Amino acid sequence: MVRKNLPPSHFLNRELGLLEFNRRVLALAADDTVPLLERLRFLTIVSSNLDEFFEIRVAGLKEQIKAGIRESGPDGRGPAEVFELVSAQAHALVGEQYRLLNGVILPALVRQGVVFPRRADWTEAQRAWIHDYFLREVLPVLTPIGLDPAHPFPRVLNKSVNLAVELEGRDSFGRKSRAAIVPAPRALPRLVRLPADVAGADYALVLLASILRAHVDELFAGMQVKGCYRFRVTRNSDLFVDEEEIKNLRIAVQGGLLQRHFGDAVRLEVADDCSPQTAEFLLQQFGLSEADLYRVEGPVSLSRLSEVPDRVDKPELKYPAFRPALPPALAGQPDLLAALRKGDLLLHHPFESFGPVIDFIRTSVTDPRVIAIKQTVYRTGTDSELMEILIEAARQGKEVTVVVELMARFDEEANVNWAARLEEAGAHVVYGVVGHKTHAKMALVVRREDGPQGSVLRRYAHLSTGNYHPRTARQYADFGLMTAREEICADVNDVFKQLTGLGKSSRMKHLWLSPFTLHKRVVAAVRNEVRLAKEGKPARVMAKMNALLEPELIEELYAASQAGVQIDLLVRGVCALRPGVPGLSENVRVRSVVGRFLEHARLFYFHNDGTEDVYLSSADWMDRNFFRRIELAFPVLDPVLKGRVVREGLQAYLEDASQAWTMRADGGYDAPAPRRGRPRLVHEELLRMLAPAA
Repeated sequence: MVRKNLPPSHFLNRELGLLEFNRRVLALAADDTVPLLERLRFLTIVSSNLDEFFEIRVAGLKEQIKAGIRESGPDGRGPAEVFELVSAQAHALVGEQYRLLNGVILPALVRQGVVFPRRADWTEAQRAWIHDYFLREVLPVLTPIGLDPAHPFPRVLNKSVNLAVELEGRDSFGRKSRAAIVPAPRALPRLVRLPADVAGADYALVLLASILRAHVDELFAGMQVKGCYRFRVTRNSDLFVDEEEIKNLRIAVQGGLLQRHFGDAVRLEVADDCSPQTAEFLLQQFGLSEADLYRVEGPVSLSRLSEVPDRVDKPELKYPAFRPALPPALAGQPDLLAALRKGDLLLHHPFESFGPVIDFIRTSVTDPRVIAIKQTVYRTGTDSELMEILIEAARQGKEVTVVVELMARFDEEANVNWAARLEEAGAHVVYGVVGHKTHAKMALVVRREDGPQGSVLRRYAHLSTGNYHPRTARQYADFGLMTAREEICADVNDVFKQLTGLGKSSRMKHLWLSPFTLHKRVVAAVRNEVRLAKEGKPARVMAKMNALLEPELIEELYAASQAGVQIDLLVRGVCALRPGVPGLSENVRVRSVVGRFLEHARLFYFHNDGTEDVYLSSADWMDRNFFRRIELAFPVLDPVLKGRVVREGLQAYLEDASQAWTMRADGGYDAPAPRRGRPRLVHEELLRMLAPAA
C-alpha cells in the first residue's frame, strides 16, 4: 500500500521499544514481592527475548547497514543510528541482568537451599563426584578441536556454549597450536544436580560449562592450558525462502532450516575473565566488532537456568498452583455440541480450561455424524495432543483439512514434521498462501444432523486469539469463542475455502479478514467514534494487543484523540504511538501489564453510540498483521459474553494499580506504584474470579 508522508516526530522506534519491554520484564525479576524462583524465571525470559531480538531485529539492522541502506523508519532514524542506540541500551540491560543475578537472586536462592557451587568452592567430595561424572558422561562425547592449518576454526552453532582454550606446547604429532575450541555437547544436560550425599544443600546444581572448564586440562595431554573461556555466538536466524522461485514450500523450508544454525554472527558473549587476545580473536573469526561483544559475569547463556524453577520442588518459592475452571455453561453438560446449540461459549485462558477446545476436536473424531474437521496450525508444539487427534481422525476416514503455517518463526521444524505426519494419515494439508503467513486461529467441525426437513449439515466453529498449544494455554492470557451461529460458521468456511483453493475474496457478514478488510474496518470504526464525538455523543476506543506499530492507524488514533475520543490502549510490548502529547494525543492512555501470565489476547472495543462493538482477534496493530498475513477479527455477539470480555479483558486491566506500567510520550514507562495493603493484581483477581485453587 502507498504510505502517506507522516511526521517522524509522531512515532517511537520499534527496536528501542522492544528493549523497553524487556526492562519491564526484568523489573519483575527485581520485585521482591514475586516468588523467588519466579524471579529467576523472569530473568531467563529476558535472556530468551534478547536472543530472539538479536537473531531477528539486530540481524536485520546489520543486514541493512551492510547493504548500505540509509532509509529511515517511521521515527526518522536510519539503521546505523538505531543500531548505535540499541547497542548502548542492550549492553546496559545485560549488565543489569547479571548484577541482579549475582547480587540478589543467587544469594537469596542460597538462603533457600538452592546453590550453584562455583569451581573454586567445590568440596573434595563434590570435586570427586564431578570428576567421575565427567569421565563417565561427558568425556566420551566431547570433540575438542585444536586450531591449526588442518583444523580451521569450526562452524560454531547458533547460541551453543563453547570453550575457547589458550594453549602452549606441542602434542604427540609435534603440532604446535595456540588455541582450541571445545563445544559443549548438545546431547548432554546443561545443568547437573549433585547427589544429596555431596550436595551440601537441598539442591546443588552445576553447569555443564563449569564441568568442562574444570577438566579442560585432561583434553590436551602434555600441553599447558594458559586460559579457558566460555563463549556463545548469536546468529541471524530469520528464515529466508525465495517465494518467487520455490516449487514446494515444505522442501524449501526444510532446506532453510539447515542453514539457520550458521547464519551471519550478530553478537558474541564471553565470560568476564576472557583475555583481550582471545576476545579479539573470536571477534575476527565471527566478523564482529567491539560493539557486538558482551562480557558477562556468570553463565554466557542465562536461558540455561530456565529449567531450574521446574526442577526445584519448593512450592513456597513459586506462584500458587491453580486449576483452570470449566465455564458454567458446561457444568453437568457432557455434550459440548449440544451446549453450543444453546448458545455461544467464551473461554478465558489460562483461568478457564483449554480442555473444551481439545474435546471439541476429540469428540468430533469419535462422533460418527461428524464428517469433516478443518483447522489452522501456527504454533502447537512438538508434542501435541490436538495434532495426534487430527491424525487419528484422518485415519478413521474423516475429511480432515489442516492449514499448516510452515513459516511460524522458530516452530518451522515442528510444523514441517506435523505436516508430513498428517499427510501420511490421509489429511488434506495445505500451507496457506505464499507470501502471507496464516496467523488466524480457527477450527471448523461439520456434522450431519436431523432437521425439520430431514438430514442437514450443521457447522460449529472455534475462533481464538491464541494458538492451539495446550502448554502455552496455561501460561498465556487469551480468549477463545466457540459458536454454532451459522453466519459466523459460514464466514469461517469461506476463509478456509480461500486458503485451500483459488478465487476472489468473498464478502463476509461478521469476520474482518487480513489482508483484505481488517485494516479498513478498524480505521472505519475509529473514524465512526470521531464522528460521534463531533456530534457531542460519548465516544470511546479501548484495545488490547501485543504491539502497536502501523503508522496510518496511529495517525487515525491521534485524529480521534484531537476530536475528543477517549482512547485506552493496553499494549504489552512495543508501542510506536506517543501518548499524552498536548494537541496530539492528550486523550490517549497507554498501559503495559506484565505479570504472572503473558498477555497475548487482542481485543478491540468501540462504543459506537452505545452498541458497544467488541471484537477478538489474532492480529496486532502492525503492518505485517494488516497487510502480509491471514488474520481474523471476530465479534462477540452474545451480550453476556460481550460484557465478560469488557470486564475481564479490559476494565480489570485498566483498574490494575500494581502490574500496569504507564507509558510516557518519550517512550519510557512509569512503574506501578509500590504495593501497600492488599494490592489489586489483575492476574490474581482473575484467578479468584474464574479458577479455584488447586
